[in-house]
Amino acid sequence: MKKRIAILGSTGSIGTNTLDVLSAFDSGFEVVALSCESNFGLLARQARRFRPKCVCIGDGVRDLSLKRSLPSGVRIVSGCEGLREIASRGDVDILVLAISGMAALPPLVEAVRTGKRIALANKEALVSAGPLIVKLAGKNGAEIIPVDSEHSAIFQCIEGKRKFLSRIILTASGGPLLDISSKKFDSLARRDILKHPKWKMGEKITIDSATMMNKGLEIIEAQHLFDVTEDRIEVLIHPEAIIHSMVEFLDGAILAQLALPDMRLPIQYALTYPVRRGGRAAVTDLSKIGKLSFREPDIRKFPCLELARAAARAGGTCPAVLCAADEEAVSAYLDGRIKFSGIPKVVGRVIARHKNIKREGLSLGDILRAGEWAKEEARAICCH
Repeated sequence: MKKRIAILGSTGSIGTNTLDVLSAFDSGFEVVALSCESNFGLLARQARRFRPKCVCIGDGVRDLSLKRSLPSGVRIVSGCEGLREIASRGDVDILVLAISGMAALPPLVEAVRTGKRIALANKEALVSAGPLIVKLAGKNGAEIIPVDSEHSAIFQCIEGKRKFLSRIILTASGGPLLDISSKKFDSLARRDILKHPKWKMGEKITIDSATMMNKGLEIIEAQHLFDVTEDRIEVLIHPEAIIHSMVEFLDGAILAQLALPDMRLPIQYALTYPVRRGGRAAVTDLSKIGKLSFREPDIRKFPCLELARAAARAGGTCPAVLCAADEEAVSAYLDGRIKFSGIPKVVGRVIARHKNIKREGLSLGDILRAGEWAKEEARAICCH
């Protein structure tokens, strides 16, 4: 039987790579739904190519030209309610969650409640509401398979051996600022900070890579995906980005997953798991790569790493506040309202003002309210 796919965020990097993976297979998959925020032209082209039953567009936007350019019979929904509707559809087997930020949290909850497989490419949702999501997944038989290259690597390395896991080693390319002095950060052009040396990604995640907040978020995400404590997760800079992460077992053995940087590989694995199929990823020739190097991250240069670790240890609503404050601070930087060095300062000040809620059974509402409070605080800080 065909696996029926919905892609939330189909016009972004993960979404377009997912459709590229699907186009390599003659059969076995059916695209049921697609979504985008505002890139209607690309969404329409995708719809004509893959013939979904439904598309979702940004809230409050009704583009008549989009309707005219879609195949007949395609339903248009919008906003958060539209995303939740797609996530809960009974004719969707796999939800590829590729929208950024905490906006992914409500559709993720819906997909988990309806027992789907979620190919998760969003960090913030699981970081903000990890205990809630994991509990719901266990109750409803949902599968969460990570699409991040690092978490996919860990997932592959520990398959069938999770009870022997001692330590997780998250690798990081170091981003565009690895070898640049922090004194020069604020004098760099935005285009230079958005020029990642290894990956082509959206603006938000590229800035998070530059501050290394993305690695901090990955620490918290790994806690929930693999049921480990923060102190058992190490971050190691690996500029070549060939080893996507490693795991150490109780006997001291370390397993790693290696490949050239290509998001199509973890995407395909999430869609076909537990089966491996031929795909479009390039062959990795280690003789041409020559060497693999490692170094420890500089936490004074990249304070977002320690902010994330502190949020991981605090738990409760603190990780949601971390995510939301970072989202607002990155937006403020991209809009020119704060300097690059202001991002960790804003996030740190918001966390310092937060009164953490750490009771058992935090609800989705608790988490979303904490996130909204954090965004308001961050906006106020950025205005002064």
